[in-house]
Amino acid sequence: MPIAAGGGPLIPMPDLTPAALREAVAKIAPSRVPDLTQHLFDATTSAQQTQSLAPLRAFIHSWAVFVEIERHPRRAARLHALERVIQEGTDDPASALAEIQQILDEAEAETGL
Repeated sequence: MPIAAGGGPLIPMPDLTPAALREAVAKIAPSRVPDLTQHLFDATTSAQQTQSLAPLRAFIHSWAVFVEIERHPRRAARLHALERVIQEGTDDPASALAEIQQILDEAEAETGL
């Protein structure tokens, strides 16, 4: 992952389109591109089957929040540290869960969703 100069975002927030989000994920978290691709395939299939745009909206929402978090290295590192606390199960997860929710809420608000 590239390092941002001065602690700012690694990349500008992309447009909220599948192509732009894919390009952003390829830059900031290339190992996650297969997950994005599978999610997009599943969302497209579901949208066709249900004749609803809801699965595609959920895809955009999920990956926009992911990009908004991951393009800020300090915030992403904090989120990953909190996730490890929960996975290890050695501490009470309540405060970690609350902070994770705060990070997710802030990222969602910053995307404009």
